[in-house]
Amino acid sequence: MSTSTDPGFQARLYRPPVPRFWWARRRSYLLFILRELSSLFVAWFVAYLLVLAYAVGQSESAYQRFLDWSANPFMIALNAVALGFAVLHAVTFFQAAPQATVVRLRGRRVPPTLLAGPIFAAWVVVSGFLIWLVVLA
Repeated sequence: MSTSTDPGFQARLYRPPVPRFWWARRRSYLLFILRELSSLFVAWFVAYLLVLAYAVGQSESAYQRFLDWSANPFMIALNAVALGFAVLHAVTFFQAAPQATVVRLRGRRVPPTLLAGPIFAAWVVVSGFLIWLVVLA
């Protein structure tokens, strides 16, 4: 039997088996993982916008090719999924920001819910304006 004083002894750490989707069992872990995953879709939107700007700057035919490519069912599905993840990213950011920001008013800390409310209200107003601008105007 080997002991820890034996030079050939190597301690074996006990590592209990962990299921691959351990993070899916608790809502807080799942939201954390989905929020981290959402950064890939936010990066996709940035790349998509850059390709759009490049196509607009090239020529009318390049812009039309971009529109044709964007009308592909796969691209529509990808952008729909990306939009869902972008909304999740924004909502979780707006919920986390007031928790990380300490605002004091007359020596007392302002509750995070009072900070989050105006952020969400501004988001709704700006989104409504953009919808009006793009769709209705």
